[in-house]
Amino acid sequence: MPIIEFSERDIKRGIIVTPAWYRMRIDEVGEKLSKDGRSTNYVVDGTILKNADDGTEQFAGVPVSWNFNSKAPGFMVGYFQSFGQEVTAGSRFELGNTIAKELDVYVENDTYENRLINRVNHKYRVPKTVAA
Repeated sequence: MPIIEFSERDIKRGIIVTPAWYRMRIDEVGEKLSKDGRSTNYVVDGTILKNADDGTEQFAGVPVSWNFNSKAPGFMVGYFQSFGQEVTAGSRFELGNTIAKELDVYVENDTYENRLINRVNHKYRVPKTVAA
């Protein structure tokens, strides 16, 4: 029988956070074909560092993942703007350049396949200084 080992990240992945603005570090980005095979999903994996408004660390270390889709690049405008980029028609950005950077992301709750999940609904802002 296989032996299963859990990392701290594996365990924290199931934690449902209180909806709020969180300071997030981008850990990985990638891409995969959409379910219907007609577009590409750009996958972003981040880790919560702290509550972006009050600095509390109750949910520090909780990983959160979300997607952008190649058919709707407009949802990425706020993401790149939160890193100080000016996004105009014809702008081009390398998603991989956001790895290891921090931004503020609004994480809300939603249901998926009858279970509660953390959801990023494309609300981003430039990080501001908050209490530690």
